[in-house]
Amino acid sequence: MSLADYFRKMGGTTRGSPPRVSNAEIAWSWLGAFLGIATAGWLSREFLEGHDLTLMIGSLGASAVLVYGAPRSPLAQPRNVIGGHLLSALVGVACWKLAHQAPWLAGALAVSTAIAVMHATRTLHPPGGATALIAVIGSRDVHEMGFAYAFVPALAGPAVLVAVALLVNNLPASRRYPEVWF
Repeated sequence: MSLADYFRKMGGTTRGSPPRVSNAEIAWSWLGAFLGIATAGWLSREFLEGHDLTLMIGSLGASAVLVYGAPRSPLAQPRNVIGGHLLSALVGVACWKLAHQAPWLAGALAVSTAIAVMHATRTLHPPGGATALIAVIGSRDVHEMGFAYAFVPALAGPAVLVAVALLVNNLPASRRYPEVWF
């Protein structure tokens, strides 16, 4: 039995991979992600380095995939990007403060509660789950920031990505960003 036959038998589909995007779409996605992450990194170095702050957190990379690689996705819209990170960071910090004695529990509470809060507020943004988890598993510096973590980097970093996306994603006629604001 072939893998396709087995997959079909198990109720799956064999429609194949998603269609490939055009070379122009790949180039615009690359340019946007490069400029967005570079801008956040440069601003962080220029204005925050001496204050033990940063705009660069891992979940920003995942947001760049959505904002520049799938700008029409509902999950890539400004409300979701900015609100999802901000709310998830607040949840993550609160969970760390409440359950830091059991980091495994604090992490589970942070991610699951962040998802629930993002759903309830219509700000679902998958990288927000990582932002909540970073608040729990981050370094001592992250923990010492407390709720300030929600504003720098979790609010400011995504705001930079959205600002760059407003410029880059609207240059070619084939792209439009945002699809919706709120």
